[in-house]
Amino acid sequence: MPEISEFSRKVSELLERTEYRRCDKGEDLEDIYRLRYKSYRLSDMVPEKADQMIHDALDETANCYKFGIYIDGALVSTLRIHHVTSEQPFSPSMMLYSDILEPYLAAGESFIDPSRLAADPEWSRFYPQIPYLTLRLAGVACFHFDAPYCISTIKDEHAGFYKRVFRSEQIGEKRHYPGLHSSGLLYRATVAAIRERSFTRYPFFRSTPMEQRMLFARPGRGELVPLTILPTAKYFKDAA
Repeated sequence: MPEISEFSRKVSELLERTEYRRCDKGEDLEDIYRLRYKSYRLSDMVPEKADQMIHDALDETANCYKFGIYIDGALVSTLRIHHVTSEQPFSPSMMLYSDILEPYLAAGESFIDPSRLAADPEWSRFYPQIPYLTLRLAGVACFHFDAPYCISTIKDEHAGFYKRVFRSEQIGEKRHYPGLHSSGLLYRATVAAIRERSFTRYPFFRSTPMEQRMLFARPGRGELVPLTILPTAKYFKDAA
């Protein structure tokens, strides 16, 4: 087995203190909306708002999953994920790049679209690993839904991260995202490349089928949604 880098070791150690929480209602949901605002205002991505929360209609679609990421019980970041199919063709990237992405759906394919990544600036100063812990959820979603692609609308200055970590490639030109003081570029990552390359370099991206189900399976009638889900990358021998 290849030797794990010092950086990957630090991320894995922080993952031991991390828990994921799917936020569908109540105070947890309001907390992640406020974290979005706090993070986006710091970089002047959004105008001032009286309620100091950022949310939109895509937060309410049936294919949307909203998460809070907690370290030692404190909310440090958040991520929204859409599983996009021909039956549920709703996501930020579809809103901006439907001309490019609709052929994927017409061919019977699906994709994961992560968005609304936001991190607490105080925690981020001490833990630069937080984006890795957060975007790990996108990989978990790809494996759970067996999606061949992860599609992202990202700022130009973040493109290097996606190309380095996920081997993403640009497939769409710069377009303005409604409600934000910024534009985005459309990038596509092939999930097979994440599995083959990223698992070797970043073993903390691994997850077990149980973790995948707990994070993304919809509960049946009368079933309870788990309050928190612990990452399972340490069980890498059995992880996807």
